This record gives sequence, C-alpha cells and structure tokens, in this order.
Amino acid sequence: MKQRKKVKYVHEGPYVAEVEVELLEDDTGWSPYLSVDDAYKLDDIREAIRQGDLEAAAKYGRIYELRPVAHQ
Repeated sequence: MKQRKKVKYVHEGPYVAEVEVELLEDDTGWSPYLSVDDAYKLDDIREAIRQGDLEAAAKYGRIYELRPVAHQ
C-alpha cells in the first residue's frame, strides 16, 4: 500500500478550508481513498465552519473567506 499527501478543500458557506490529507493507494478497485481518520477530520472541519467556530477549524489547516468580486 502506498500513501501520498494531497490537499483537499472543504467549502462551507463563505469559507474554504485547505486541509492536507493522505490518500491510500493499493491494488483494489477502491483506490485511492482516504483513511477513516482523515474522513472524520474533513467532517469535523465542515461542522466547525457550519457552527461558526473558525478557531477549531483552523487547527486542521488554513481557512479562507470567500468574497464576491465586483463584476461589470
């Protein structure tokens, strides 16, 4: 089994979290996939952002605020 790092983006409301996870690769048809811990980590980040707890979400990675750009 091989592991490689990948950046995932979790978009929730006006925020995006940039989180590093490990993808697991093997010879099965399910490859590549996240570990259970990384999947729960992404769920925890999404829930923290939904509740407005950006400090808790920032423990896992960078948090960005999305703002509309004026368009003409």
